[in-house]
Amino acid sequence: MAQRLALQRLLSLPARGPLASHGRAFGTSVGRRSTFNVQDGSDFQDRVVNSSKPVVVDFHAQWCGPCKILGPRLEKLVAKQEGKVLMAKVDIDDHTDLAIEYEVSAVPTVLAMKNGDVVDKFVGIKDEDQLEAFLKKLIGA
Repeated sequence: MAQRLALQRLLSLPARGPLASHGRAFGTSVGRRSTFNVQDGSDFQDRVVNSSKPVVVDFHAQWCGPCKILGPRLEKLVAKQEGKVLMAKVDIDDHTDLAIEYEVSAVPTVLAMKNGDVVDKFVGIKDEDQLEAFLKKLIGA
């Protein structure tokens, strides 16, 4: 319980610095159609929990250095799967409720979800080989 309260306090702090006023960007290139930014809890329910395809959920923050390395790596590998898996990006500063619900205590945290259930997860940065293995396990390839 104390850990949850500490996370709530941390996540409720206002963002600072030049990235504080970030907007929500949508990928428009062909390679990024399988990646999307979660807009709210309802969007998460519709596009992640109710998805007929497996979904990789990237819990990240604008101020997180490792997230800035992991995110593009993961997006590239998801795009290579040609629609077999989707990637949802969840900014923990914008969606504290989802971070708490899915017990995210550090970023980056990546969940593998199938049929609305978390089937695998990792915390921290991974190299491309580890990410490929993570995706193959999720897809069942």
